[in-house]
Amino acid sequence: MAEVTVVVQAGEFRGDVAALAALGPEVEVRFANSVEELGDALEGADVLFGFDFKGKMLPQVWDAAGDLRWIQWAGAGVDALLFPGLVESDVTITNAGGIYDQPIAEHVLALMLAHAKRLPDAVRNQQTSTWRYQTVRPVRGTTAVVLGAGGIGRAIARLLLAIGVDTTLVATSTRSDEEFGSVTAWGNRDLSRTDWLIVAAPLTPSTRQLIDAAVLAELPSRATLINVGRGASLDEAALAAALYAGELAGAGLDVFETEPLPSDSPLWQMDNVIITPHHAGDLDDYVERVAALFLENLARYRVGELLLNVIDKRLGYRSSL
Repeated sequence: MAEVTVVVQAGEFRGDVAALAALGPEVEVRFANSVEELGDALEGADVLFGFDFKGKMLPQVWDAAGDLRWIQWAGAGVDALLFPGLVESDVTITNAGGIYDQPIAEHVLALMLAHAKRLPDAVRNQQTSTWRYQTVRPVRGTTAVVLGAGGIGRAIARLLLAIGVDTTLVATSTRSDEEFGSVTAWGNRDLSRTDWLIVAAPLTPSTRQLIDAAVLAELPSRATLINVGRGASLDEAALAAALYAGELAGAGLDVFETEPLPSDSPLWQMDNVIITPHHAGDLDDYVERVAALFLENLARYRVGELLLNVIDKRLGYRSSL
């Protein structure tokens, strides 16, 4: 009889079934790729390893999850998963914190360099065989504000400081920080000298639509906004209006209120906007990386040790950050 029953939701882990099988007959593994399969698989299951990033399946079969004790989420953000029944339950949630930090930081730097060095213009010119000289901006010596002091925000700040960008970490409250000296409260922000506003915060009630017209108006016209956090943290209509009016220099967006980004969004047509399809953290081996984290946590779970990356379900992120 299995000691632990694990449900793998959405099937992206199938390539590493051998790693689970090697744990022995004490671990039963079930796969579920549809709502119906998930409902059946959750009967009597202890653990859910979830890849359903939109979080739509589990609420529909929550009544079948009476024995569930732990969910390992394959993403960094868990906002899509936090429906009331789960929040009120005793089920522990862990996320894939650490897996995406460095890749997203590199993506942010790529967006900054692309804007500063006018690479989109160069690509458009190349497509029409046009030789057009352009001056470009330095990145070193510019000023960045990074909203979000979790693992991703810290990785961004670390990388930017290393290349000479004056970087301030901003979060919900002011506090001292062993690595960065301090974290500034969002309420105490000063965006008047900001060249880059980088949004890397989790989606919570306090960050939903946080970057609105009023916040955008605080930025100087030379500023570029980069969002690698959650689309719902940004008022996209306000951003489009500010860009049209020349009140901002540009934007680099990896996440959106609606995904895929609708074809009629004005953001598609703006030459000073770089759009990527929510892939900032997705290295070609991300499934293997998440799998390794899950197996480490599963080993801990089986012997009663503390799990890595436990989420505070009320806050919507790891409270240790």
